[in-house]
Amino acid sequence: MTGKSLEETPGKSSVFAHDGLFWRRLARLGAAHGPAWLVEYSPPLIGVAVALAMPSVRRAVRGNLRRIRGPVGRVRDARDVVATFATYAGCMAEVLSNGSKNAELPDLGVIGKPYMDRVLAEGKGVILATAHTAGWELVGPVFKERNRIDVMMVMEAERDDAARELHDRARRATGIELLHVGSDPFSSLPLLHKLRDGGALAMQIDRVPAGMRGVPVRMFGEAQSIPEGPLRLAQLSGAPIVPLFCARLGYRSYFAEVFEPIYLPRRPPPGVIEASAQQLADAMSDFVTRHPTQWFDFGGAKPPQAR
Repeated sequence: MTGKSLEETPGKSSVFAHDGLFWRRLARLGAAHGPAWLVEYSPPLIGVAVALAMPSVRRAVRGNLRRIRGPVGRVRDARDVVATFATYAGCMAEVLSNGSKNAELPDLGVIGKPYMDRVLAEGKGVILATAHTAGWELVGPVFKERNRIDVMMVMEAERDDAARELHDRARRATGIELLHVGSDPFSSLPLLHKLRDGGALAMQIDRVPAGMRGVPVRMFGEAQSIPEGPLRLAQLSGAPIVPLFCARLGYRSYFAEVFEPIYLPRRPPPGVIEASAQQLADAMSDFVTRHPTQWFDFGGAKPPQAR
């Protein structure tokens, strides 16, 4: 054994880690094989149980909430932490019901729909810049069905391979394509092909995958970074970037807010990439500040990464 704990071992996590196989299997069992009422009513209780069982993760969520909305009283603090875990559990149960007798597409309202209608009419493909907010995995299948467009979700591979594969099977059950990105320089080729075929890429901007370059931005009054990849893909393909963030209203009920599209020239002048990155960061900050318990950042603040 090395000096690393199981939490730090690539491809594995501790048995009861919040992103580990134990909780994922438990959620899949109930969501796919239990009665429909279990999917609706049990997640808040499971979310509270996870919060109580993992004080370090709970502290990270509390710290992140304070970073977003500032300090509040202890009662509000505790309520918001519980709400974050409960919402996370509800989203996970609904995703993990995909491909089972309990599967059902959620209701989805859209704010800023004219922005999306405009870019889809252009037929150049679209990069949906999203984040780990409530429903980001559930909105993709609805978007695909409503717009008759191929959607690929692009995300960083999880540290627990078994938990990731269990979750991926449920994601793919809706007809959504998946691509887990890493440091492979050729991993962007399928993304360019998808855009040039007029498809949509859903890419998260709130975390910079290990080994990838980030663009420095300011978020919540702090120095942060967002992935450079979506910006470079927009530059190379001509596809617009559309900031789109989601929130959960209740059981299988969500809304998505669409922000103004960002277009990048093939040869951007100095400062354009940085300004576009800040525009993405501002859109995310705006949404998350208004919906702080809908953002699932269980690791706390991330330091900026050099390009």
